[in-house]
Amino acid sequence: MATNVWFITGAGRGLGIDIAQSALAAGHSVVATGRNAAQVETAIGAHKNLLTVALDITVPDAAEKAAAAAVERFGRIDVLVNNAGNFYAGYFENASPAQVRAQMETNFFGPLNVSRAILPVMRKQRSGQVITITSAAGLMGQEFVAAYAASKFALEGWMESLRFDLEPYGIKTMIVEPGFFRTELLVEGSSTIWPELNVEDYADRTAQTIEVWRGMNGLQGGDPRKLGQALVTLSDSDELPLRFLAGADVIGGLEQKIATLQAQIAAHRDLSSSLAFDA
Repeated sequence: MATNVWFITGAGRGLGIDIAQSALAAGHSVVATGRNAAQVETAIGAHKNLLTVALDITVPDAAEKAAAAAVERFGRIDVLVNNAGNFYAGYFENASPAQVRAQMETNFFGPLNVSRAILPVMRKQRSGQVITITSAAGLMGQEFVAAYAASKFALEGWMESLRFDLEPYGIKTMIVEPGFFRTELLVEGSSTIWPELNVEDYADRTAQTIEVWRGMNGLQGGDPRKLGQALVTLSDSDELPLRFLAGADVIGGLEQKIATLQAQIAAHRDLSSSLAFDA
């Protein structure tokens, strides 16, 4: 098996730790990034094949410097994992414009910044993999996640189109849609930010939903260690699927959405097909 160089964002907590540890355990080298490089190394554990680099993904210059540090240390970058992100929860009208923009800056523009810094390296190599972690909320809109879902839907569209850009240069892509995993995503002040505004119509529903989400933290069914190992297995196979649905909950939800879409197509097929100019 070839030894690859992995570049992982958001590697100091949550799923990022498990991806990094799984890649190292498989014999790969890892460039693990986070806002505090020392904390990243502490979280993952020191390793001779590990380089930790400070990186705020919302800062393009920082992404350029991190990519340069990776190449300086290992000579190449084979696998980019766009994992860093956060969660601005709440109903749309309760989320301030600043919060919505901040959500997009981190979850959407952040991966774009990092990819812009690393894709020239991969094109020069004529090889590489871009793995981007989105969410079940990138496939299915849900209650209380309007800003978050918007950022993840945007990532999905970008990745679906990006593969056509990159295929001629030997670079493969994979979208990963996790369901509920036992990570730090729902930890308040860490990855989850509650809405700033208070619209009275939403007050009761907001309070009830926040309590439900708080109660879910630490009880999610998905094992992030197994997901990290699965991503390494898929990467090592060099046969990346365009999408990897991570969790039975995502599979069930998407199957239900597909059935709904098929029913809607059937219900309005004649009308949808009647919109061309008359011959």
